[in-house]
Amino acid sequence: MPTPSPYEAAIPEVLALLHPRLRLYFSAIPRGSVGRGEGVFHTVGTPRRWMWPVLAVLARRSILFPVWQRDVPFTVENRPVVGAGGHPGVAATRTFRLAGRSGSGRRDRDMVDVIAEEDGSLIDRLGLGAPLWARFDARAEDGALLLRSNAVALRFGTRRLRIPRVVAPRVTLREAFDESVDRQRVDVTLSLPLVGLIYEYRGTFRYEIRPEQAGSEGSHTATA
Repeated sequence: MPTPSPYEAAIPEVLALLHPRLRLYFSAIPRGSVGRGEGVFHTVGTPRRWMWPVLAVLARRSILFPVWQRDVPFTVENRPVVGAGGHPGVAATRTFRLAGRSGSGRRDRDMVDVIAEEDGSLIDRLGLGAPLWARFDARAEDGALLLRSNAVALRFGTRRLRIPRVVAPRVTLREAFDESVDRQRVDVTLSLPLVGLIYEYRGTFRYEIRPEQAGSEGSHTATA
């Protein structure tokens, strides 16, 4: 029996309620294959420039970027991994083709994370070295998947410091399939209590499972 995806392991009853194309997206990626998508984010970042110094620090760990841009081309690449404790996971790399300053062309910036099933929950480790950790609740909504964080923590070496809920950022992800354009639609928002929305990326893309390129490994081990 093939290794299940983290979603199949943690939320099988939710997956059963999703649009068929989303069930494919969140199902296990066959060994020797990779999931690849290409599309456009209609908005990326935040117009709140007072947040940009913090985002610049996060950008160095490939988490978020200090920008506010529209119509940003992007690609996503999903690979099956074995997470901490042998749990099934998916490592994702989203490459944003951000506009350069003063019309100087585009520059690629990567956002990386590993989402895995642990003790029946979906756990997302974000960034190079996984300095951020989030746990999610999941539910289906009109055939779409809705994830909302219920805990967020910072990692310092081997220690994890959980941020108190009253001040913790709230991460919300909605994945849907839009049949009118034959594309998957993704909306990710980050908000703070008493402040509101502080970051977002929203867009559409097409996605398929392809054979891994020759010379690449079909599965990986997540060390974060």
